[in-house]
Amino acid sequence: MSGSLAPAGWSGSERGMWAAFRRGEWYTDGGEVRASVVRRLLLAPPPPEPGHLPRLRLRDVRITERLDLAEAVVAGTLRLRNCRFEHAPCLDGASLGALEMRDCVLPALSAVGVTIGGKCEIAGCRVEGPMDLYGASIGGTLQVENSHLTGRGERRGEGALQLVCATVGGDIQAGWGLRVDGCTDLRDTSVRGSVVLKRAELINPEGNALKANRLHIGGDLNCRGGLVAEGTVDLCDARVGGGALFEGASLAADHGPALRAHGIDVGAVFNCCDGFTARGRVTLSSITVRSRVCFHDAVIDVPAGTPALTCRRSTASELALRPREPVRGTVDLSHTRVTILRGAPDSWPSTVRLEGVLYDSLLPQLPAVQRLPLLTRDPEGFTPQPYEQLAAAYGLHGHDADARTVLLAKQRRLRGTLPWPGRVWSGLQDVTVGYGYRPMRAVWWLCAIMLSGILLFTRWPPQALDPGKPPHFQAAIYTFDLVIPLVDFGQEEAFSPRGGLQWATVVLVCLGWLLATTAAAGANRMLRRS
Repeated sequence: MSGSLAPAGWSGSERGMWAAFRRGEWYTDGGEVRASVVRRLLLAPPPPEPGHLPRLRLRDVRITERLDLAEAVVAGTLRLRNCRFEHAPCLDGASLGALEMRDCVLPALSAVGVTIGGKCEIAGCRVEGPMDLYGASIGGTLQVENSHLTGRGERRGEGALQLVCATVGGDIQAGWGLRVDGCTDLRDTSVRGSVVLKRAELINPEGNALKANRLHIGGDLNCRGGLVAEGTVDLCDARVGGGALFEGASLAADHGPALRAHGIDVGAVFNCCDGFTARGRVTLSSITVRSRVCFHDAVIDVPAGTPALTCRRSTASELALRPREPVRGTVDLSHTRVTILRGAPDSWPSTVRLEGVLYDSLLPQLPAVQRLPLLTRDPEGFTPQPYEQLAAAYGLHGHDADARTVLLAKQRRLRGTLPWPGRVWSGLQDVTVGYGYRPMRAVWWLCAIMLSGILLFTRWPPQALDPGKPPHFQAAIYTFDLVIPLVDFGQEEAFSPRGGLQWATVVLVCLGWLLATTAAAGANRMLRRS
């Protein structure tokens, strides 16, 4: 295309677009132009008017036919505002300097493998079919805001926004009025900046609202401030350099979990707090979070007895469990390792799995008796490790009395799992010396037995075995000889009780042996703990 005149056969609107292109101005007459004319302007541009840069800028224009720029190379920026496309544009394999589409209406958009050197902006648009950016390479920011993507096709509701195996050099701004009726697919995509989904609506109740497996983000995954997702938000094996932020987000799924993030790696905080709501279970197994996982003031709404929060085999510096109201379902934290475990028992669910959980500190600081009821809520029954871990945490911070209280409670729950002879022996250790964690009980029992014996033998002294040379009888020493094994002061051998007194002596001897044995067992247990 050369010269100063538009080609013959072009309509008045097309000649006006040609003239505006040569001056780099907006063309806004509201008419119709053919897609083939737009393609010719971009691939074989006319010479610019002196002192102007040629650029294609269209506003309030209807584009008929199909705009096919597959594998085309367009050096400048393609700017379209309030334009209507008769057919879905094709940008597959194209190379563009930048792309700006605002307030446009498109049947669909195919841009598989497109390369955009700068910014790609699709704002305020209505796309009535899939927007396919599979394998796209965008040097700057991808902005998809205030738009409505419906994803119509053979499988309505699937693949409305497809950004799979793509590379984005800046941020993905996909919030603030974006509504996607169908799956938003970001699998295996690499984003150098952040992914912002603030106030977006991702609607796909029959499947995944957001599918972001193996998504790599250099900055934050920002879903705070009113994200609404109907369908599963799937972040399995994603990598987030900053924080995963879901404050105030509302997630719901009728088929499957509301949030699934197995294997996610987060460089900062993972916040599902401050108004976060999930209607459906949250599963976060095998995650690694460098900072805090927070569920403060969150709501997880599931039926009673069903899984609510699963955070197994995970690692974080802090886990804060302070939901707005107690969760009716099951919370599973088994085999998770955190430095700080934060949460008051009155806000925890009625069913919780704590087997294998490791932590250094518990906040807020509470007496052991207030935390012990939490350890009885495991649906699998008694396991010793949660008691031992709680006792270790108290002992680490110098609360030895609380640690002993926890270990005593562990032995009492263990007693219920033993056969009846073991339960009898265990009960005897509990009553006498508190399994060694209440050593003063042995002293009081000995004092009680000694006092009983002294009173008994003072009132009814036993007869001497050798009446000719009887030693001086001492009721206290005689009782000490009977009650304390392996101690002999000669009184027991010199005197012999008769009748009912003989049975009282047998009782004192038996009690002494039992008390000594249980005390030794308790002392041995305490020494092993030390």
